Amino acid sequence: MKTTITEVAKHVGEEVTIGAWLSNKRSSGKIAFLQLRDGTGFMQGIVVKADIGEEKFQEAKALTQESSLYVTGVIVEDTRSPLGFEMQVNDFEIIHEAVDYPITPKEHGTEFLMDHRHLWLRSKRQHAVMKVRNEIIRATYEFFNENGYVKIDPPILTGSSAEGTTELFHTKYFEEDAYLSQSGQLYMEAAAMAFGRVFSFGPTFRAEKSKTRRHLIEFWMIEPEMAFMDHEDSLEVQEQYVSHVVQSVLNNCKIELEALGRDTEKLEKVKAPFPRISYDDAIQMVKEKGFDDIEWGDDFGAPHETAIAESYDKPVFITNYPAEIKAFYMKPDPKRSEVVLCADLIAPEGYGEIIGGSQRIDDLELMKQRYEEHDLTGDAYKWYLQLREYGSVPHSGFGLGLERTVAWIAGVEHVRETIPFPRLLNRLYP
Repeated sequence: MKTTITEVAKHVGEEVTIGAWLSNKRSSGKIAFLQLRDGTGFMQGIVVKADIGEEKFQEAKALTQESSLYVTGVIVEDTRSPLGFEMQVNDFEIIHEAVDYPITPKEHGTEFLMDHRHLWLRSKRQHAVMKVRNEIIRATYEFFNENGYVKIDPPILTGSSAEGTTELFHTKYFEEDAYLSQSGQLYMEAAAMAFGRVFSFGPTFRAEKSKTRRHLIEFWMIEPEMAFMDHEDSLEVQEQYVSHVVQSVLNNCKIELEALGRDTEKLEKVKAPFPRISYDDAIQMVKEKGFDDIEWGDDFGAPHETAIAESYDKPVFITNYPAEIKAFYMKPDPKRSEVVLCADLIAPEGYGEIIGGSQRIDDLELMKQRYEEHDLTGDAYKWYLQLREYGSVPHSGFGLGLERTVAWIAGVEHVRETIPFPRLLNRLYP
């Protein structure tokens, strides 16, 4: 019977066959220990010379790293293994013998590993990170589907910027200028006016020449948009969504979190509601922590966000930023026009901003004023203005950066490990 490593719990005491690769091995006298992986997980296979015969045992000892094979044996419980099971091997068939696999158990430099990313993904650590990423994606669809959201796919090629910035990748769309999307938000606002509650999940691109551990050139965003929702409603959705994702990873990725050495006690505290502080209070907080150079009206950098997060054991919302440092479409606070109804969600443990969100301007005349202030009077934004002309309603939305969220939940230092094939400032290979 063929099965997979994740399914072996159903076959204790039975003989099964698994297609696998040899990630590592060691031998001790008359026993060989094969570290097997099949894409679903990792498991140890025990080869005993007395059971398998001299010829087959020597063949097992000669197996090379990353050779592929069919392994047949009986599944037994093993409490010492993270999986809880191992295989007593009684036969195997080599499919392909790998020779001189470049990533050995010794230490390798980051650049070497990035050059071999197509192979590095096979390692136990990278496998665990990708499984956490997959669970976050699964839990995302689960949360929004269960709460009545419709998935809408915004275009990747656009004729304008979502936030009016210049950090865009330019291309030619036949005779027209086009750009790779930096956010699907504007299109999701249109979708919300048609479907009420929507979300998108797709790649975005920022031509930002940054080399920090938090930045990628190509990354994935989850962007919900909600009609008839104000800023406070949106904050509640955000904290419920993040709580759901974290708890789903805790419940479904125990083996992966253990492989990553993640302190799960910190993640267990991530349950709604989350603390909230105003931008004004956040400025005062970082000043008190020794950042004398920051003034009201400045945006927070990574050190400031880390300093703020240190005071909390949950993600924290920083609300009501100055209008001057936020996007043109954010709704001013009715009680205080110099700040907008927005929030950034800062992850604990120094992982920085994972969500940016706001209530959007729904007043036609105010949006026209913003167009003039930001020189958005061309045809490219005409359709966006029309959303305020025909049945405008209060609406809010946010965007969560997947890779930063994976880094935080998995406890990985650099976002380059949180996406299968990272695109960095100086890396377009493999």
